[in-house]
Amino acid sequence: MADLLTLLAAAAEHAGGHEAAEPTVAGFGAGWFVALSMTVLIIVMVWKKVPGVITAGLDKSIAEIRHQLDEAKQLRAEAEALRKEYADKIANAEREAAEMLDHARHEAEAIVKKAEVDTTDLIARREKMAGDKISAAELAAVQDLRARAAAAAAGAAGTLIRARNDAATDKALVDQAIAGL
Repeated sequence: MADLLTLLAAAAEHAGGHEAAEPTVAGFGAGWFVALSMTVLIIVMVWKKVPGVITAGLDKSIAEIRHQLDEAKQLRAEAEALRKEYADKIANAEREAAEMLDHARHEAEAIVKKAEVDTTDLIARREKMAGDKISAAELAAVQDLRARAAAAAAGAAGTLIRARNDAATDKALVDQAIAGL
């Protein structure tokens, strides 16, 4: 390792004592050729109107960008108009939905009230019909009972009359009835 350090120190000492010479042509250095070539390049660019071409290209790019910005502004305005239109439509749809829901509630309440009234009326009619049927059944039962009672009374009377009256008594009753006429 010590040999390496010694070798590096010797190389540094040897390089420090000599400077490299700059190349020249006819006594002019490299910096002069660079400056001359840049000047020639700029003169050729001005002569060929390169700055005008670059400016025209930039102006064209600027015009295109302005056009695109104008289109973007127009599209944004249209999008805002559409957004507002759809926001209005949504608001109207929500309002209409609320109105429809409210209307449906009122209709449902009306239907329930009508059903209650109809049910009450139906129950009243059914009670009246049942009462009428019961009255008719009672009347029929009373008439049937009267008819049976009358038939039983007539049968009993006929039996009693047959038992108590004979042909002579019957003749006297018939004669008395004919005389009363």
